[in-house]
Amino acid sequence: MSELHYLSATELAGLIRARQVSAVEAVRACLDRIDQVNPHVNAVVTLAAEQALDAAKAADAREPGGPLHGVPVAHKDLVDTAGIRTTYGSPVYADHVPDRDELIVERLRAAGAISIGKTNTPEFGTGSHTVNEVFGATRNPYDLSRSAGGSSGGAAVALATGMVPLADGSDMGGSLRNPASFCNVVGLRPTPGRVPVVSDVNAWYTLSVLGPMARTVEDVTLMLGAVAGFDRRSPYAIKEFFTPEPEEGVRGMRVAWSPDLGGLPVDPRTAAVTATAPAVFERLGARVEQVELDLSDAEDAFRTYRAWNYALSFGDLDRLGPNTAWNVEQGRKVTGEDLARAERARSRLYQRMAAFFDVYDVLIAPVSQVPPFPVEHPYVSEINGQELPDYLAWMRSAYWISVLHAPAASVPAGFTPEGLPVGVQIVGAPFADARVLRVARAFEQATGHGLRRPPL
Repeated sequence: MSELHYLSATELAGLIRARQVSAVEAVRACLDRIDQVNPHVNAVVTLAAEQALDAAKAADAREPGGPLHGVPVAHKDLVDTAGIRTTYGSPVYADHVPDRDELIVERLRAAGAISIGKTNTPEFGTGSHTVNEVFGATRNPYDLSRSAGGSSGGAAVALATGMVPLADGSDMGGSLRNPASFCNVVGLRPTPGRVPVVSDVNAWYTLSVLGPMARTVEDVTLMLGAVAGFDRRSPYAIKEFFTPEPEEGVRGMRVAWSPDLGGLPVDPRTAAVTATAPAVFERLGARVEQVELDLSDAEDAFRTYRAWNYALSFGDLDRLGPNTAWNVEQGRKVTGEDLARAERARSRLYQRMAAFFDVYDVLIAPVSQVPPFPVEHPYVSEINGQELPDYLAWMRSAYWISVLHAPAASVPAGFTPEGLPVGVQIVGAPFADARVLRVARAFEQATGHGLRRPPL
């Protein structure tokens, strides 16, 4: 049990259920690990040690109930946690303590999970580099001089270093997928509505989702089962129960491969790693075909809706950081004509991709266009000598997929010559979350890249 902190959530839940490990032992193993490694990486920014131990003692005193009984979990500092500080990465909320749980937190607790603390995020989740004025930067455990990605960067690092077996995150433009790719863990952007979000500000906004992160696909599947499900307070919540597909591999599946999602610049180191994925699927018996995609309609659609949502959500706040303020300012410029153009573009793209997924079971592509970059850089400003117009542009390989209303997973795919992690993105048809996880599991088992631990 010396490596208790690196057990999978599935293994840990089984041991706790069998009374071979106590919930208190599991929580203490995580707290010890946080004490050991968090000072180096700055992933867990608010620790709820006393509450977690009290909850673990209570869990040990009753019969095991839900599927996550006694399993520690960390929450992104964007989701509300009753009685635990939640800053949203913003100085405006530096001392904010909510009096209620976000729905995803409520469901994790109902499944028996033990909340252990909050993980770092950029201000209001703005950007794919985890740094803010409240807590500073989160560092990549595979190279402390590099970014952990974002905006769920704290979650990814906490998982990679064994601080927790499960963590929640959010994803508008890649925030569950990009940090998973940068930190050699698994992140799933579910179909919008699979994990309902309750809001009285932007209840109809489908670009942003909440979802699971873990070190294994099996654990992501376990966690998704705990947090998915209908809630009438969300107008587009999915009514069907989430049911994992049988683990029957990918033999006979039709896999589309796009090395650049239609001409996006991709760093040669990232390209070299992701280019190994098609051969893996071919060895597993899938039929792989390289495809030419045109996802360009996603660019204007994503930027328009994102900007509009920032003005809606944060336009009344003062003292915003530069990235959030820029997004709000862009949102104030959005007109009805802009929204109409974005809606037409997104609708065209949705119908084209519906026809695409009639032919192919999944699409595989790079998650991020670059490997982890220096932590002191605010964002990636150029790729392969091509200058990028702003801090968003380097994330297109992730945010173009967000527009598709589709589930997408990031799964460890290998390492650059410098030892930096790279993930492959597995995208399915809308509502085909179980299919995406089945394919991701087959790839994970065939490669084993996720077993490589950071050198801390």
